[in-house]
Amino acid sequence: MVAYGILIASAALYAMGIVAQSVAARRAGHRPGTGLGLLARLASDPLYLLGFGGQVGGFALAFFARESLPLYLVQTASSSAIGLATVFGILVLRWRLRTTETVMLVLMAVGLVVLAGSSEPSVAADLSPATALILTSALLGIGVAMTQVNRTTTFLLPAVLSGVAFAVVAITSRTLAHLDLTTLPGNPLTWLMLTAAVLGQASMAVALQRGLATAVVATADATTIVLSSVTGITVLGDRVADGTETWVALGLAAVVVGVLVLGSRSRTTASVEAVGTPA
Repeated sequence: MVAYGILIASAALYAMGIVAQSVAARRAGHRPGTGLGLLARLASDPLYLLGFGGQVGGFALAFFARESLPLYLVQTASSSAIGLATVFGILVLRWRLRTTETVMLVLMAVGLVVLAGSSEPSVAADLSPATALILTSALLGIGVAMTQVNRTTTFLLPAVLSGVAFAVVAITSRTLAHLDLTTLPGNPLTWLMLTAAVLGQASMAVALQRGLATAVVATADATTIVLSSVTGITVLGDRVADGTETWVALGLAAVVVGVLVLGSRSRTTASVEAVGTPA
């Protein structure tokens, strides 16, 4: 039960972090670059640092949850930040609850309950050298793609790249979570995880300048959920309760659909930015 509480707190911090980072990224202005330059400029913005703190806090809590819970549950729970942003708007900003949002929130909640009921606690298997090489190659590919990102004007490419990078973070941290914390600095996977986190943040910063936060996060989260969940089950030994394989697939589909549909709703970011962006 403690692990589930950690996941809820993690999702809340992620939601706060994304909203703050979105406002900071949009007021930073557009300049040519790969995303790392934008990230460097944002590092001096207190609002972005607040959002980054929320992201770090959310990641830390999710890291400990990954010690025993499968990736398909941890990542879908973390991705519920989109739903929490919508709930925030309804409770605090006095939004009228739309029918589509009601259906999606219920769908996501049901999907999470199904996944929680179908999950089996386990310790992740160690990554093989071949898998580690594939993950390293994926990060190199993201780095190359980020040098070309200015040739596009939409958020889609950087958002997908961010999702791939954060999938690498999730996969490596699931393997590292059961190790003694004092051994992590000397483990090459730790540095692979940190590199992926930096690339993910840089890609996210570029995407947030080009699109609404909900759409950006939804695209990145859906990518991360699919990649990390499949890898967790097929490579890391994440367990599914006997006879619930179909329910896990349906639960994952429900959360992904909910994330994407809520992400397509523009009012979340528009309303938050109208309140949070200085005149």
